[in-house]
This record gives sequence, C-alpha cells and structure tokens, in this order.
Amino acid sequence: MEISGRTRVCCVIGDPIEHTLSPLMHNAAFKHLKLDLVYVAFRVRKEELENAVKGMCSLGIHGLNVTMPHKNAIIKYLDEVDSTAKFIGSVNTVLNNDGKLMGFNTDGLGALKALKENQVHLDGKKLLLLGAGGAARAIAFQLASEVEEIRILNRDGEKAKQLAKALREKFNRKIVGDTLSASNIKEQLKDADILVNATSVGMHPNSEQTLVNREWLKPNMAVMDIVYNPVETRLLRDAKSVGAKVVYGTEMLVFQGAASFEIWFNRPAPVEVMRKAVLRSINEVNVSVEGAS
Repeated sequence: MEISGRTRVCCVIGDPIEHTLSPLMHNAAFKHLKLDLVYVAFRVRKEELENAVKGMCSLGIHGLNVTMPHKNAIIKYLDEVDSTAKFIGSVNTVLNNDGKLMGFNTDGLGALKALKENQVHLDGKKLLLLGAGGAARAIAFQLASEVEEIRILNRDGEKAKQLAKALREKFNRKIVGDTLSASNIKEQLKDADILVNATSVGMHPNSEQTLVNREWLKPNMAVMDIVYNPVETRLLRDAKSVGAKVVYGTEMLVFQGAASFEIWFNRPAPVEVMRKAVLRSINEVNVSVEGAS
C-alpha cells in the first residue's frame, strides 16, 4: 500500500481500540479494489470525543466507524442521523459528506445479511434474542419487520421490557421482554425457531462460557452468536452438535463492515476479501496465544 498526498483516510474510534479488526478488513478491501485509501484506528477518550469529531471535518476524514464507548454519545455531534440509528440511539458509521457529518448504524443490517446469506428463513419465525444492549437493539429493530415474533431476555429485565414496548409500538408485532435467567431461556427455547446471542458471553478468553445448555437446543433451529472471537463459540459448537444451523459472529462483523463501506463509497463491498482478512487475523491471534501458554 503506497500512501501519498492524495491518499484519503477512513478510521475507527473507540476506547479501548487495540482489539479492532476493522483496519485489517477495510484495508484488505481497499487493496483489492486498488483504491487510494487507508484505514486506521484512533483511541479516543470520552472527554475528547467532541474534539475528535471536529477533527474528522478539519482533516477531511471521509468515513468513520465508532465503537464503544462512543456509539451513543457521538450522536449529539453529528449534523444528521438516519431513522434507524435514531431509534436505536446508537451510531457505528459516520459519512463525511463535504463537511456534513451523517450518522448510521449498520449492526442490525449486518445481522440480517448474515442470517439471510446463510439461508436462515425469517418469515413467520419466532426469534429469541439474548441481550438488550446496543447491538441487541440494532438487531431487534432490523429483524422486527422480518419475523413473526421476538422474545427479548436481558439481565436487566426492565430494559428488555422497555425495548420490547418501543418495538411493539413501531412495528405492531408480538414482541415481549423479560429477565435473562436459565429458566426463562429454557422455556422460551421450546418453540423458538431462531436464537441470537447478542451478549458478550463466550468471548475470548472466556470461550467455554455459554448461557444456553446444549439440551435446550434443537436440530430444527438456527443459532447465531454475535461473538466473533473465538470464531466458534461454545454456544455454536453445542448448536452444531445437535444438528442446528449455525451462523458465526464473523458473518455479522463482515456484513456490518461491508454496509459501512457501501455507505462511504456507494459501491458494492468485496465481502469475501473482507471475510478472509478477518478469519486470517483471528486464527493468527489464537494460534499465537495458544503457543505462548
């Protein structure tokens, strides 16, 4: 990759930021398409967020991804926020449109694409969603018009009920919220067609943790985990062992990244190139960690 005075910049901001795979994914896409662009990561502390957003304009940064803890707070510094991101209350993608900063959220779209591209049929199905945080809100919003019913379980049950109420009012579907507990998960899985874990449970290095007992899973269901490191979480390994269809978190990661790319450049993203870059990086990191232990 050659960087010149004409090279444009895209970036991701967050704190911490060292773990991000976005630079690998997007730089692989830029290289494949021979675009004179570079993608970098910046650690931005909470108290510096406003200055960072102003700097995006001053430096002419074309596209910005936003990760924790800034997805909510950045909204007040943007000129325009699309209806999806406004409802969710979370922005993960910003387009610098000639100095006008426009905010979007591609997490839900990434989940929807991941499910559809893996032949998970949504029409008439019942979805059990674990979690009610930012990613879960985005997924619920995107899938509410696609499925027949959504049940949301969250450790803070009131938060799940509030999300369900807001979604019911908007989509006029059967959507309920309750407290995340072993008994509720077991009960709700009895007739669920799709299970999505939108919590961080099972993430490396706690990769043997799961909220779901293997015995509660069924071969005729689809299971997606938004955790992408490890690629195959304990939940997905258990789901695969009972014959359920599994959708990996890397799929959502790649498709939300591809959606950001398409917002920035108004052209199709090289999804397979981006997927290979993500998988290669995760595998290399895990091999390195295992070799050091």
